[in-house]
Amino acid sequence: MEFKDYYQILGVEPDAEVKDIKIAYRKLARKYHPDLNPEPGAEASFKEVAEAWEVLKDSGRRAEYDELRRYGGRRDQQFEPPPGWESSAGAGAGQFEGDFSDFFNSVFGADFSQQGPAGRQNRPGQDVEIELPLFLEQTLESFAKPVEYRMSVFVQGQLRELKKSLKVTIPAGVSDGERIRVRGQGAPGPGDGPAGDLYLHVRLVPHPLFDVEGHNLLLTVPIAPWEAALGAKITVPTLTGKISLTVKPNSQSGQKLRIAGKGLVSRTGRGDLYVVLNVVIPQESPAAVRALWQQLAEQAAFDPRAEWGK
Repeated sequence: MEFKDYYQILGVEPDAEVKDIKIAYRKLARKYHPDLNPEPGAEASFKEVAEAWEVLKDSGRRAEYDELRRYGGRRDQQFEPPPGWESSAGAGAGQFEGDFSDFFNSVFGADFSQQGPAGRQNRPGQDVEIELPLFLEQTLESFAKPVEYRMSVFVQGQLRELKKSLKVTIPAGVSDGERIRVRGQGAPGPGDGPAGDLYLHVRLVPHPLFDVEGHNLLLTVPIAPWEAALGAKITVPTLTGKISLTVKPNSQSGQKLRIAGKGLVSRTGRGDLYVVLNVVIPQESPAAVRALWQQLAEQAAFDPRAEWGK
């Protein structure tokens, strides 16, 4: 199987910082999200960028991946296909070049320890695991979401691909990485064996404004120096609409303002929204404005680094 270059998928350099990788992932995740992009191949691209982020965000996994990538991305290994599978689809013979494929795990990772037709007839079908991308806004209330997925099963000695569609109730308050189990919606079992289960892996799509900390949200809000010094009424977004927020006089950059009950839903209630103030100045100032800045500097007689001398 073809090796996946996660750096190329995210459009970053191999020595990129995690923060830059995160920015690239956020941008691509929203670009390819199936609910926003109906183009063919968008869902596959979303899964690729999500897989790339899952590996590169973790220092341990990234180190292992970099080592694999350094040697051309090959993890060659030999395996013997189970009896009767040699000609089932042509995929069971010869050498396999591993690329951490879900397909390999789902097809060849089954338990073949039960020998003989009787044992195999009663085995349950394979579980199916798929990713479920959700926006933060979608986690606030329970809703029914259409889900489509494919699964590979053996029918009369031949490997077949089945497509299935159903609606799944997504409970309010699901979190990133959580698994939702849907009983009996996996691959059918051989003979009288029961069907496997469907597992939905929740993946919260990065929001362009909000960062997530548990069930709390963080929102960095830029304010002008005069708003920080004099105080101001500003409008800030939440997941359910805009609200008015009071910035007190002499507010500091980095200061957090708590807005109760405007975070994510949890099993026991709802988290909070923390607004982080970020004082910014205009990138360019005309001469008259610079003169005012100079006048302020002279009259304020303020040394922000005075503590250093103590």
